[in-house]
Amino acid sequence: MKQMSRHAGFTLMELLVVLVIIGLLAALVGPNLYQRLKPAKQAVAKAQIKNFMTALDNFFIDNGRFPTTQEGLKVLRDKPGGLKNWTGPYIKEDIPKDPWNNAYQYRAPGRNGPYDIVSTGADGREGGEGENRDITSWQAL
Repeated sequence: MKQMSRHAGFTLMELLVVLVIIGLLAALVGPNLYQRLKPAKQAVAKAQIKNFMTALDNFFIDNGRFPTTQEGLKVLRDKPGGLKNWTGPYIKEDIPKDPWNNAYQYRAPGRNGPYDIVSTGADGREGGEGENRDITSWQAL
């Protein structure tokens, strides 16, 4: 049977030095990475809104109208009663929430066109600046 060498493994001091270095790297890289996530979430919201807009156009072509506010975006996924020309689902997956885990707001008729789709940003309230800025269908183009 072989005996283990006295010098096998790491000393406590070596482990502490490595942990300090990892902590310093995380402190330097972490904030920069977080700053890159903010615009990425806004880009995702714009892409999802554009996807809704395409699905709404297809719904309009089949049914001659846009969904009402009461029907909402769920009509793109689930067939409502009384629409004989509905050929959906117009969106393959369930209606997603925005990147901040808030439901998209849909209004028809809209204030800025036949419909409005709004993501209220990180704060979940209308208005705001920066990460809290609203992402809207009339500005997503």
